[in-house]
Amino acid sequence: MKYLSIGLVSLIMFLSQAAFAQPDFHGVKATKSAYHVAYQLNTDDEAKIKATLKNIQNALDDPRLKGKLEVELVVHGGGVAALKKGSPFEQTLLDLQKQGVVLAQCENTLRERKISKDEMLPFIGYTPSGNGELIIRQQQGWAIMHP
Repeated sequence: MKYLSIGLVSLIMFLSQAAFAQPDFHGVKATKSAYHVAYQLNTDDEAKIKATLKNIQNALDDPRLKGKLEVELVVHGGGVAALKKGSPFEQTLLDLQKQGVVLAQCENTLRERKISKDEMLPFIGYTPSGNGELIIRQQQGWAIMHP
């Protein structure tokens, strides 16, 4: 009886695992003609900056989104460190921009931190307010990512 109970429990566990296994799932299909995402960067933590830039590249490399994805990186607060001249992320940012990513630095941050645009990478753009940019993008239907 004891072995029958153990066998029955084992069978139930195996069947329940098999029922929840999804070996045929390969991600959702991208059925829209266009997708829009704004990534928020508001920290000077190099690991988080690196992760954010990697997440953007991963999205750009997703075969389901090829030719359908519009990306904006909205930088404010501590994130300004990533877009300053001499940043260790300069080449990665330039590569992302060449792939169509808009690099938008918050002008409020520059003003509050007394940073001149001359101190910033020469290939970036500016927005009056990082928070305002994110609010507008969200209301326009953009996905907002804050890795």
